[in-house]
Amino acid sequence: MGARVDLVAGARPNFMKVAAVHRALSAASGALEIRIVHTGQHYDAEMNDVFFEQLGIPPPGVHLEVGSGPQGAQTAWILERYEAAILGARPRATVVFGDVNSTLASALAAVKLGVDVVHVEAGLRSFDRTMPEEINRLVTDALSSLLLVSEPSGVANLAREGIRGSSVRLVGNVMIDTLRREAEAAARLEVGRGMGLSEYGLVTLHRPANVDEPAVLERLIRLLVELSTVLPLVFPMHPRTRESVRRAGLEGLLFSGASTFKVVEPLPYRENLSLMSSARLVLTDSGGMQEETTVLGVPCITLRDTTERPITVERGTSRLVGNDVEKIRAAFRDALSGSWPRGETIPLWDGAAAPRVASAFLEWLEA
Repeated sequence: MGARVDLVAGARPNFMKVAAVHRALSAASGALEIRIVHTGQHYDAEMNDVFFEQLGIPPPGVHLEVGSGPQGAQTAWILERYEAAILGARPRATVVFGDVNSTLASALAAVKLGVDVVHVEAGLRSFDRTMPEEINRLVTDALSSLLLVSEPSGVANLAREGIRGSSVRLVGNVMIDTLRREAEAAARLEVGRGMGLSEYGLVTLHRPANVDEPAVLERLIRLLVELSTVLPLVFPMHPRTRESVRRAGLEGLLFSGASTFKVVEPLPYRENLSLMSSARLVLTDSGGMQEETTVLGVPCITLRDTTERPITVERGTSRLVGNDVEKIRAAFRDALSGSWPRGETIPLWDGAAAPRVASAFLEWLEA
């Protein structure tokens, strides 16, 4: 058996990236022993199984089962348990994805034991250190031996931080590989039509700046209910947001009975993609959905003041509005009136990023 490599996944956005990279590495080299490590940072038995089945991901070789918890404790649990997994079966390299707590914790565990770290989606920066993800990005990149970048701003950011040369590779966006692979199957589901909707908007909301402060959360929910009277809105609710709603006592407002504001459980990947691709517009604070809507050509009203994916604003379909009610209303009107950029084709977001990841990884491994 050849070199062992660990692919670490912790949260749902990781799964789409792991699926593409696992497939590409498996096709590129039969000599690699690929072990999928699931930290359990986001874990729901039913949803987890559906994601793995839909995306064709093999069962994890290691499941750390950390579950949810305060970010410090969660990071520590992942570090401790992944360290034990490394000591039990040492990989040649640990590949981490994105910017979640699992990314940082696994990178720390690996590098402290002398295992090289490869970061897929390196170099992204929001320049907002109040975002936990920004800290995760900065530290993970500082620890990584190979940095695989999804857009040109990432290369520039790393160079500014003194990270340059052959360790940095612009490979494109592996999440888009999965989107393009699954788009046809998702379209056949017609999830919106199944909800009785001929047209609608899609909402996701989970970041602390939008859901942790009760007054902000209430203001946003009231606005969403209002906007849904103009265009029906579907809101798959993140568990974190649902807990914030419960703590703030906003269930009555959220479930006010407005038939045009549909709150549903989190959806599997294909179902969510089906809703997104047919939506008139998307309101979100998700980083990944800024990318996906750009490729799909769907107007994206991004409920954030900053983004680590500036190309989605410069050349895509995303507009930053924060949680300012008037800015959101204005963007909503523009999207419905057609006064919205159509978006351009993003270089290397072509559905072939994962093979470039595999090529860069194997070249680095053999160097």
